[in-house]
Amino acid sequence: MPQKIQNRLKELNIILPQPAAPVSNYVPFVLSGTTLYVSGQLPTKDGVMVKGCLGKGVTVEQGQEAAKLCAVNILAQVNGALGGDLGRVVRCVKLGGFVASTAEFFDHPKVMNGASDFLVAVLGDAGRHARFAVGVAALPFGAAVEVDAVFEVAS
Repeated sequence: MPQKIQNRLKELNIILPQPAAPVSNYVPFVLSGTTLYVSGQLPTKDGVMVKGCLGKGVTVEQGQEAAKLCAVNILAQVNGALGGDLGRVVRCVKLGGFVASTAEFFDHPKVMNGASDFLVAVLGDAGRHARFAVGVAALPFGAAVEVDAVFEVAS
């Protein structure tokens, strides 16, 4: 599966970035047995972050792209945690999605589809996962979306 995932990323024109370093007192991932927990990732690409609030200047489509960027950054963390061996990924177990939004915005699940659809596109059925999507008043650094993840990996 390692080559399969790398090939799929290439087909999608995705180059995994350097995993982001933590900005506070936490670690970017924890590997416990065959469970890999990835800390929340923000929607950044090439040093630029998708910022703003859904329902107030950020569209659902822009939110979906932000969630996809979070998922790309999650895979970068997974790749780093597994020493570059994405073939050890058995499945994505769960995603948690936080969407900066107004009180009148109710399409949080649609926004999180950006991350979910990306992981299924890359991992196939192994990318299907449990998930939550909630709205919050604000996220770190003004980010529009933050996503964390849990993966099952081969030992």
